[in-house]
Amino acid sequence: MAEPAPAVARVKEFLRLVEARKLDEAAMYLAPDVTITFPGGRRFSSLDQQVASSAGRFRSVRKAFETFDVVAGDDAVVVYAFGTLEGEALDGSPFAGVRFIDRFVLVGDHIVDQNVWNDMAESNVLERRDDVE
Repeated sequence: MAEPAPAVARVKEFLRLVEARKLDEAAMYLAPDVTITFPGGRRFSSLDQQVASSAGRFRSVRKAFETFDVVAGDDAVVVYAFGTLEGEALDGSPFAGVRFIDRFVLVGDHIVDQNVWNDMAESNVLERRDDVE
């Protein structure tokens, strides 16, 4: 079982690597049979799939962490990351303050499951597009 403090550190490093698009390095934090679920029930089994799916949704996004909650079980550690998203919409306009929660399940040193919830759709960030006059 992963320990709580190292589990939070692993989650933070994983998310920073994904933001930097160092996907090969970030993938080393994932179990081979990982499940990644994004808003709308979009499910992925790799970071490449997840990043490709998000490509037409915004130009960039970063997470500003507010807090982490950790629940340690017999076989796994669950890490909840809370905070806000900031970045650039497709039309180039900046956004910030969009709430998110990510839930990670770690077994040993690997993330076996990630669930993502956020208010991107409610914030209208996803409606700002390059191709709109």
